[in-house]
Amino acid sequence: MSNFAFLAAEFSDIFDSAKRAEALADGDPRAAAFYARRTVELAVQWAYKHDPGLKFPYQSNISALIHEPSFQKLAGQAVFSKARIIIKIGNQAVHESRETKPAEAANAVRELFHLCFWLARTYARKDHPADGLAFDPAHLSRKTDVVKRAFAELTRMKSEMEEKDRAFETMLRDKADLDAELKRLRAEVAAARHQNEARPDHHDYSEAQTRDLYIDLLLKEAGWKLDEPRDREFPVEGMPNNEGKGFVDYVLWGDDGKPLALIEAKRTKRDPRAGQQQAKLYADCLERQFGQRPIIFTSNGYEHWIWDDTAYPQRAVSGFYKKDELALMIQRRVSRKPIAGLAINKKIAGRYYQTRAISRVAETFETNKQRKSLLVMATGSGKTRTVIALVDLLMRAGWVKRVLFLADRVALVNQAVREFKRQLPETSPVNLVTDRQAEGRVFLSTYPTMMNLIDERQAGQARFGPGHFDLVIIDEAHRSVYQRYGAIFDYFDSLLIGLTATPKDEIDRNTYGLFDLEDGVPTDAYSLDKAVEDEYLVPPHSVSVPLRFQREGIRYDDLSDAEKEQWDMLEWDEEDGDPPDSVNAEAINKWLFNADTVDKVLAHVMTEGLKVAGGDRLGKTIIFAKNQSHAEFIEERFNRAHPHLAGHFARVITFKTEYAQSLIDDFSKKDGNPHIAISVDMLDTGIDVPEVVNLVLFKLIRSKTKFWQIIGRGTRLCPELFGPLEDKEFFRVFDYCQNLEFFRQNPQPDDGSNAKSLNERLFAARFDLVRALDEKHRLDASGMAEARQEAYDAGDGKPLNEQTIRDEALDALQTYVAGMNFDNFIVRAKRRAVEKYKAAEAWNELTDAVRDELFDEVAPLPSEVKSEAEEAKRFDLLIFGLELALLKGSKSFDRLKKQLIEIASALDEQTAIPIIAAQHPLILDILSDPWWEGITVPLLELVRLRLRGLLQHIEKGKRKIVYTDFEDELGLGAEIDLPEVGEVDFARFKRKARHFLREHEDHIAIAKLRHGRPLTATDIEELQAMLLTAGIGDAKHLEKATEIAHGFGAFVRSLVGLDRAAVAEAFSGFVADSGVTADQIEFIDMVIEHLTEKGAMDPGLLYESPFIDVAPEGPQQVFDFEKTKKLVEVIRGLNESAAG
Repeated sequence: MSNFAFLAAEFSDIFDSAKRAEALADGDPRAAAFYARRTVELAVQWAYKHDPGLKFPYQSNISALIHEPSFQKLAGQAVFSKARIIIKIGNQAVHESRETKPAEAANAVRELFHLCFWLARTYARKDHPADGLAFDPAHLSRKTDVVKRAFAELTRMKSEMEEKDRAFETMLRDKADLDAELKRLRAEVAAARHQNEARPDHHDYSEAQTRDLYIDLLLKEAGWKLDEPRDREFPVEGMPNNEGKGFVDYVLWGDDGKPLALIEAKRTKRDPRAGQQQAKLYADCLERQFGQRPIIFTSNGYEHWIWDDTAYPQRAVSGFYKKDELALMIQRRVSRKPIAGLAINKKIAGRYYQTRAISRVAETFETNKQRKSLLVMATGSGKTRTVIALVDLLMRAGWVKRVLFLADRVALVNQAVREFKRQLPETSPVNLVTDRQAEGRVFLSTYPTMMNLIDERQAGQARFGPGHFDLVIIDEAHRSVYQRYGAIFDYFDSLLIGLTATPKDEIDRNTYGLFDLEDGVPTDAYSLDKAVEDEYLVPPHSVSVPLRFQREGIRYDDLSDAEKEQWDMLEWDEEDGDPPDSVNAEAINKWLFNADTVDKVLAHVMTEGLKVAGGDRLGKTIIFAKNQSHAEFIEERFNRAHPHLAGHFARVITFKTEYAQSLIDDFSKKDGNPHIAISVDMLDTGIDVPEVVNLVLFKLIRSKTKFWQIIGRGTRLCPELFGPLEDKEFFRVFDYCQNLEFFRQNPQPDDGSNAKSLNERLFAARFDLVRALDEKHRLDASGMAEARQEAYDAGDGKPLNEQTIRDEALDALQTYVAGMNFDNFIVRAKRRAVEKYKAAEAWNELTDAVRDELFDEVAPLPSEVKSEAEEAKRFDLLIFGLELALLKGSKSFDRLKKQLIEIASALDEQTAIPIIAAQHPLILDILSDPWWEGITVPLLELVRLRLRGLLQHIEKGKRKIVYTDFEDELGLGAEIDLPEVGEVDFARFKRKARHFLREHEDHIAIAKLRHGRPLTATDIEELQAMLLTAGIGDAKHLEKATEIAHGFGAFVRSLVGLDRAAVAEAFSGFVADSGVTADQIEFIDMVIEHLTEKGAMDPGLLYESPFIDVAPEGPQQVFDFEKTKKLVEVIRGLNESAAG
């Protein structure tokens, strides 16, 4: 007797293969696993051959067949999961040299029983299996007398069967050769399927066992073989129950025989955290028995939680750790050093704000037990060097072994790779963009590259498992990056550091939320204005220049008579052939390029831009153009105006430029051509040229992130750029598109962070359409709405009415969800929601809660449903919008109607194409007003079905380029002070004042300040008079200086500092004692150094870096209470001596 006897009558080939798997399960597990997989292939191929409702996928292998959405929808999640498990077990048996265990073969055969039951229940025409039929493991207990097949024999058999499969698949695809018998069988099978589906399915598909097998597969992906009895249901003593015993679901063992981790598995419908206490008690028992406390995992097959209860609270993870990763976690309990006890490598990052940032991140990780940090650092202040020094510190402390650095540009990755190799060569940095197979300790990648690598498997194991990296660094962290690539950060269970140059007050609140931070309060921040004040960066001198055409567009009536004549002679791309009355500002530099506009901008930049080489040559300049055509037009106009420069001075550098990197290298040379780089999106980040002194904004910018990246191109210091002792003190920003005014208003960010993908919007539109039709018909039933719409012919003989529209929209939604593959790590993270909506019954009531869950959890996920042309999908979205607007009586109907008419008009011009000509009558109807009277949803749906495949033939985006030469108007530029930058003018005054005052240190008032003696009112007046007389500044500068420093004397002191001998004398009592320690001397020396340089000191700085590098707990760690109190009093006394 066989478990598969119900197959014999109608599925004899499948029965023979299944029976063989069953017979071999105990005696030859490898062969049994192979035949179980083979049986799945036969069963699925049978379904595709006989069921016309199944659609062939893009490939014909078994994996593609079971993942095809029409099959997934038909089979349901339970059967689909079993098919995947059987295939994986079979693949492991054939391709891996390790022994296949009888338990694995038994699992495969048991899952095969349920799959075959489904096949027979769905397609049997006569003998249906009873719902109560259950798998009987007794049929596996008989020893086989078949000699075990060698692995080579199995491989040979597999090759032969694959060849037969290919021939079989070729036959299936040749539909023209299907004979009458096959057609008759298909009709019978379709009828049987319809009849069988109408019967409720009460069979127990044993989903709990499937859950356990899913956990097994995840563990095997992490390298756990689970081939020892002790790996499952491990008995422990000392549980607080009547028997004092318990059984741990899974124990993961180390090479030394000690437990590394345990897994407590809960039912799929329960929160895995419900098993937290039980798992904790198991860990207690294992620790008592083996002397080592294991890491705790809880899982329900969908969600997994990890708990190292010696270090962190419980947290969600995407899977299980590998053996070496768990061993390292446990080893770190004793080997990991306090971060605060190690010195920061100041050769890598030695500036005070860099060491402060590193210390605050370390404090976040170590003291606060938080796993995420966000650093806000102005472009050019050394973000990369800061994180390299942090990586070095964490590695030396034993907190981090492997690091992943992510950026959104290849150029940024290359730049970071070079910096890591220069500063930390011992970490063997790996550039995953160019070398995906290399190994090291620091891996650097773009986001898309890492998205692809996560799903890669090597010998059935994930190369980059959830525990592979101890630290992930996100370059330019903001919400849009998280929205597109957040699955990466959710997948890796690591410490997380975000870097951004966007000012802290302009980062959107969602970004702070991603790092579990209070709005506006990053882990640490170093702003551009502070960097300018510290003289680590230079500020922008920003000028907004009004350019009439760029702001207002061009009106025909405003042109001169000669220009009107030129206007009339231009070849305009208008429908009626007549010239337009005007061109709006958006068209300027998009498809209309006006020579005089570009000429005036270039002339203004050449005249007003900062010059080098003794004022004879324009300094390095970047022009940010609107598009490629705009960039090329700028280069053309420049060369026409300056032919003597032979085309080398100004060059286009974009992603379309061949050998762009060589041009960037040339631009980076101080005195080499080109001196003007004209860019479209390429040079706004990832390029550091200190010689850049002019930035030209010749396009509209609305992304705060992009804007601050562009500003950062000019902030680098450049000593003696303008000659001996003439350093770069500022750079100029020329804005011709009112960007400066826009960002000065501190607008809400527009970084595309809320943009939904086209597939998401289509999903939402279909769902809302289904609900709107349901609501309309509900009202119809109560007599509150008009009669239902008449039926239309869709062109294929199928009636088209609102019910069929509703059903097909719902079917498209279900098919899209069915196409979500759990092998994809993004989908796997949302497994519970996806499995829920792969079941047809989940769609019975489309409530608001269902809508929210689908839109938030499911719609954004990737699906393997065959992608259609973007034009067709956009047209679908338009028509669904029209249908919804019609059903709801929305005002958006007229706007959408206009769009459809424009599309119909464009198609009307392409009737030479036969497939468009075939729909010409419908196109003409759309263009006529009478057609729109009494418009119905079915009629709009007819339009969608008939025209959606035609839109790819419209020549869109190829609007004729128009070149003009009308006189533009360039107004007077106005200086604009940007937020977060401070006033450039005051920064320049401060630098001049510092230089002047240090040259006059012998003046009595300055000498008093430097030696810590109080100033009189007369001293203050003399100092101010000196600066005014020398032309260093004016009264407004002096007033602002007094306000900022809380006294003019304090301002001057901050510039000239204190005399070191005078400061040392003030603190002499602290180091005079014979028992003074080295730490005390070092601490006081640091205080003296700070006061000598800065002239004053906030006592609160004693509790920040670099002071806590010597005394992590502050001055009280090296001095007693009285001396600490005295230390603060001396500092305050020196501060007060500068008052005035």
